[in-house]
Amino acid sequence: METIGTSEIGTHYDERSPITDELRDGQVHMWYWYDDEDDAPLRDAVHRITRKVTDTLGLRPGERLLDAGCGPGETAVFLAGRYGVEVTGITLSGYELDQAARRSAANGVTHLTRFERADYMALPFPDGSFDAVLALESLQNAPDPGRVFSEFFRVLRPGGRVSFSDFSLESEKEPERVATFMSTLKLPQLPTLDGWLGYARAAGFEIEEYTQCGPRVYGRKSKYIKAALGRREELLAKFGEEALAEFASRHHGFFVPRKDQIGYVIVSARRPRG
Repeated sequence: METIGTSEIGTHYDERSPITDELRDGQVHMWYWYDDEDDAPLRDAVHRITRKVTDTLGLRPGERLLDAGCGPGETAVFLAGRYGVEVTGITLSGYELDQAARRSAANGVTHLTRFERADYMALPFPDGSFDAVLALESLQNAPDPGRVFSEFFRVLRPGGRVSFSDFSLESEKEPERVATFMSTLKLPQLPTLDGWLGYARAAGFEIEEYTQCGPRVYGRKSKYIKAALGRREELLAKFGEEALAEFASRHHGFFVPRKDQIGYVIVSARRPRG
């Protein structure tokens, strides 16, 4: 898979985030439905992932959190308001930076949040700057995940925590389907669960918790399609036919793999105190 630069990643999210932002209310990550009978609205299903991943961090009031790949800011705003943590959000997308700042102001948490353009391959923060790091579906675009984990390790204080979630490879059958998925999302690679754990351990982290919940995430892609189609007229009125058609075209490859081919992992680890 061809490695792409930071500017292209920024453009990728500038192009896809506005409609995704509208569909998922400021959260551009995945959803979580318990079964096909689960009638939770899309926004609530997406917020389940927010809570499921961030709960593993064990955040406390006053702690400093790096949201590495903050999207349009809803997760940072939620965490600042719920836990009283100081959140620094980084992204390569100008659209996401603007939306994050707007959401922070609208929710009265500007004193707890700041957002900046930065590359997690070379973080512009001193050693030990943070108590915790969150990477919610942002590692997938890293050309060198090992380098990113090393940067997370560096900017965390001893005893600091990292939690991340992302896609994983669950089946090597029909690799052309997976290749289409990866190309659509601009993924340089698609690690297995063991692969993700290996990157974290190689950087020096101690793994404390992990899960693979792909069947309730990517495995429920048909529920997302139904939810999105149910809002088509609303999106059409706001964005227009051409933008909506382009959005659908860009995302077609995301749905190509079988639902058992793509997993979803959540991992929490700690920088040793010693």
